[in-house]
Amino acid sequence: MPDDSDHGFPSTRLAIAATGGTAVAFSMPPWGFWPLAFVGIALFEIALEDDLSRRRRAAFGFVFALPWMLLGLGWMWFLTAPGYLVAVLLFAGLHCAAAAFAPSGPWRTIGRPVAHTLAEVVRILVPFGGVPLATLGIAQAGGPLLGMARVGGVILLTWTVFQVGFALAGAAPALPVFAARRRPAATAHPHGPVALGAVAFMILLSAVAPEGEDRNVPPITVAAVQGGGEQGTTALDVPSSDVTAAHLEATAAIEPSDELDLVVWPENGVDVDGTPFIESDAFAAIVTQAARLDVPMAVGVTVDSEFSAHPAADGFVNAQVIVTPGGEVTSAYEKVRIVPFGEYVPLRGPLEALGAPLDQIPSDAVRGRGPAVITTPDGTRLGVMISWEVFFGDLGRAAADSDVLINPTNGASYTGTILQTQQIASSKLRATETGRWLVQVSPTGFSAFVSPAGDVFQRTGVSEQRVITIDVPLREGTTWYTALGDWPWIVLAAGVFALASWFATRRGPTAPATDPSDLEQQGDRAVVDDLDAHLGPESSGHHGGAT
Repeated sequence: MPDDSDHGFPSTRLAIAATGGTAVAFSMPPWGFWPLAFVGIALFEIALEDDLSRRRRAAFGFVFALPWMLLGLGWMWFLTAPGYLVAVLLFAGLHCAAAAFAPSGPWRTIGRPVAHTLAEVVRILVPFGGVPLATLGIAQAGGPLLGMARVGGVILLTWTVFQVGFALAGAAPALPVFAARRRPAATAHPHGPVALGAVAFMILLSAVAPEGEDRNVPPITVAAVQGGGEQGTTALDVPSSDVTAAHLEATAAIEPSDELDLVVWPENGVDVDGTPFIESDAFAAIVTQAARLDVPMAVGVTVDSEFSAHPAADGFVNAQVIVTPGGEVTSAYEKVRIVPFGEYVPLRGPLEALGAPLDQIPSDAVRGRGPAVITTPDGTRLGVMISWEVFFGDLGRAAADSDVLINPTNGASYTGTILQTQQIASSKLRATETGRWLVQVSPTGFSAFVSPAGDVFQRTGVSEQRVITIDVPLREGTTWYTALGDWPWIVLAAGVFALASWFATRRGPTAPATDPSDLEQQGDRAVVDDLDAHLGPESSGHHGGAT
């Protein structure tokens, strides 16, 4: 490997890498041009090729991931601007490391995809429990590969996109004449076709993988209530009583019907401070509506550790509870995966000492415990993922022991629709992974119903007040993803990376790249003369006779 530390970075190829990362970003919701993910990764491979030092590959990996993270994680700016900048640099740094340590040579076509997949795995897991947004899996929720989620979840989808992109532009099975002229030292390799064959096998596997089935019972009719209101606001801007009043108003518009079975409110539909929920005016008003409709209501409540088995004196609980027409709370789930810098402040003490503005989060949420299933009086099991939790495949699996999934959420704090559209895409992933219908409901949008095939029904607009209703089939059975989870795929990716790196090392270091202009200046005779000088006169004569 030549030492190019004294040479500047090739600006054209850096621009190609950055363009590739930008293309990946625009494959994400809200833009949703999912084929651009494959194009972007192919451009990244074209920029890298195989003649860069490790230092240059690291720089190219960072330049590739930077626009991807800047655009795809733009929602985080409204949560914490310093945290957004740190997250963008950190996650771009993961792909910087992946590019640096991925194997070179023909094995790069197999090693690079798993290296960058493992970089995505790291950011799904850490820091602070992970930030699994702007992932390639979310981008492909709108494409034809969504069915692969029921086999291997987001990790399999992520590897598939990286593998196809790198294989299309990487070591080729045959070299066209124009490519051989441009890169005289290049040779054909089977790694790309083998890799694409593995992708084709996974696609065929997903076509026959189990996807759950409808139970032999009638569907339930669910009404999801979106109260409406302005986005880009926080609890400090809008009194919680206004939010509750808006949802009570929307619920009051529902006509009683023998067909209706359940009403679902979003996260933070009720926020009581210092008063037990069951003693509050909001509870009494909700019971009135439940009794009028004669159905239970699944309501999102924020209370002072009331439902927690491990209450904190200065904390609060984000929960989803069942309120019956008879005025009882019969089942409750507390949010397990709470939002860093949204519901709690990591390293609160040091940050306060540094004078960080933490007034919007005066106290931390209490982390809940499973199981993530609440039950209505008639025995219907609702698998619950509250807001942020829908982005995590493992929490979808935890909620999959149910008849239907619900995702009560609250995106009112965020301006724009980056987070909200990525949440719809994540709901599609969780529904497909688990083989369950999913009800997503938000106070300001988006609310929708999602089928196990990933089809979205009755998606609301932003800020509108609306009640959406649909007959939801109750489901049973498991998918391969709910049975296996993420870890087998993580271990497999790590194993493939280790093998590809080992085989690449056995092949020896990559030969220094030859500048085509040098060959043109030497001409064919100079190359033969140089070979003769290495092999000696006897070999030279033999070579001439053969020629």
